[in-house]
Amino acid sequence: MPTKEQSEDREAVNEVRLQGRLAQDPQLRELPSGDRLWTFRVVVGRPPRPAQADGRGPRGTVDAIECAVWDARVRRSVERWHAGDVVAVEGAVRRRFFRSGAGTASRVEIEVRSGRRLRRAPGA
Repeated sequence: MPTKEQSEDREAVNEVRLQGRLAQDPQLRELPSGDRLWTFRVVVGRPPRPAQADGRGPRGTVDAIECAVWDARVRRSVERWHAGDVVAVEGAVRRRFFRSGAGTASRVEIEVRSGRRLRRAPGA
């Protein structure tokens, strides 16, 4: 019979799939440890909300989601992507801690395990 922890592990899933437009060209970063990674931001539209009772109209907004790529195979693909490209990525949500000028900080990002360009930016 599975333990409570094993049952909870099967119920917990950290899988993300995004499809959206690159806000800018991906950036290659080298960390103080010497590790290299590509970072980029995927812009994903939200569906419009219905009008509110207080008269506020529907708003079509977007989410800009930070992504990081550590895997060498995926990094080779990402280095050919450009701002405005439509991409699809899959991975997991990670909270990363780091030191900054203001002390310890953190950010939530998608750690990309796979990705592909679906459509080039217009005029590219």
